[in-house]
Amino acid sequence: MGSNTTTRPPGRPREFEIEEALDKAIVVFSERGYHAASISELKEAMGLAAGSLYKAFKDKKAIFLASFDRYKQVRNALLDQELAEGASGRDKVSRVLRFYAEASHGENGRRGCLVVGTAIELAVYDAEAAERVDRSMARSEALFDSLIRRGQADGSIPQAIDPATTARLLLSVTQGLRVLGKTGPNRDRAFSVVDTAMKLLD
Repeated sequence: MGSNTTTRPPGRPREFEIEEALDKAIVVFSERGYHAASISELKEAMGLAAGSLYKAFKDKKAIFLASFDRYKQVRNALLDQELAEGASGRDKVSRVLRFYAEASHGENGRRGCLVVGTAIELAVYDAEAAERVDRSMARSEALFDSLIRRGQADGSIPQAIDPATTARLLLSVTQGLRVLGKTGPNRDRAFSVVDTAMKLLD
């Protein structure tokens, strides 16, 4: 008779369970910060028994780094979907800014951005956290740079615009929006920043 057993170690969560648990841990870390989030809070939020938790992650930092990576994976995938709908380079820049503005008001805004929170709380003294923040910021800046150049190629953005410095400024706008989101601005105020930022491309 056939066996349905697998090679998965007993008690170890399956991949989809880990992803669901990390999505819940992201909320805790975003709202509370790394230092304020306790193992007991994380265990309760993630819905994993202590044994399963420690088979998947050796400590709180391991949970945090995995949560950060999961956060970026999900956010990058959502942003890529949004960009796929854009026509011109200018339209794609607008879509990136609106993507950040949408995350910078209401409940999501008050919850905060895990990248910004990590930059403020951990990046100064933790090399692994700093590397992840640097990689995230560099990716965003490079994206703006490439979209501005695309807009210049398709005629939607003037040639006089400097792609590198403008990309850096737009990066500052998006990260600033996420910081302001912690204070709970309404949607109109968040999107008014997008309208003003787009004038930089006129």
